Amino acid sequence: MRPEQRLRYFTPGDRPPSALPNGAKVAVWPVVNVENWLIDNPMPRQVLVAPTGAALLPDIANWGWHEYGMRVGFWRFLEAFQKRGIRPTLSVNGSVCTAYPRVAQAAHEAGWDFMGHGHVQVPTHKVPDQRAMIRQTIQAIQDCTGAPPLGWLGPGLTETLETADLLAEAGLRYCADWVVDDLPCRLETAHGPLITMPYSVELNDIPVVMIQHHDEQELPRRARLHAARLLAEAGTTPRIMCIAIHPYITGVPHRIAALEAMLDDLAAMPGVAFLQARDILAWYEGSGDPN
Repeated sequence: MRPEQRLRYFTPGDRPPSALPNGAKVAVWPVVNVENWLIDNPMPRQVLVAPTGAALLPDIANWGWHEYGMRVGFWRFLEAFQKRGIRPTLSVNGSVCTAYPRVAQAAHEAGWDFMGHGHVQVPTHKVPDQRAMIRQTIQAIQDCTGAPPLGWLGPGLTETLETADLLAEAGLRYCADWVVDDLPCRLETAHGPLITMPYSVELNDIPVVMIQHHDEQELPRRARLHAARLLAEAGTTPRIMCIAIHPYITGVPHRIAALEAMLDDLAAMPGVAFLQARDILAWYEGSGDPN
């Protein structure tokens, strides 16, 4: 099915009144992306261009950039969220559970909500057997946490035209690749509806920092403006606001303090609540919204 066949068009005015837990108007959904970059592959992203102008393998410099996030940046995130009593959603490659077991176990013990993010960090289009990869990822997370994940975010938000069907077939209930609304929507699949979760490509440190080359204050600045506008618009229908971060980008020493200040400012806003994806899914499915 083509995207326009899966997703019905509607406007904010088509949404029925509903209420988030504890009367919140805006749910802030923090997503921490934790990935396994294989040294044998071209790196998913680069902070340094190869001296020859052509990608070389092994790419030690850019692999090390990511590895710093797993060794150091992740633990800064863990402390920042724990100090504030916030439990984010962990967008995680299934292979992280065995390649970086201390990271996966620490997130699980902290009560983070695991969301499948492919098995290793390669585009979905490059995977020869999507069905097997999805099931392998689900099993790895279940082996680590004791329960399968409820949702999915493709590496780099990548999907083929059949991915939604395969996700629903595997028992997943939501997908975050469809960044189309401030609220969840329903995707039609061959195996029943799949809920879209409002991820973000604007409040996301990859485009903000690595592509647009803004400093550490730009993501927090956008987040404050974003939250204020959603609060003003919420009325009888709440809004969802995702913030997506990566340990090798925002977990570095010169950016982490700006993230911590942003979390404090958002938490101080009346009407704002931090929710995990499973909380948002449960609220949406019980809201009576048919869209």
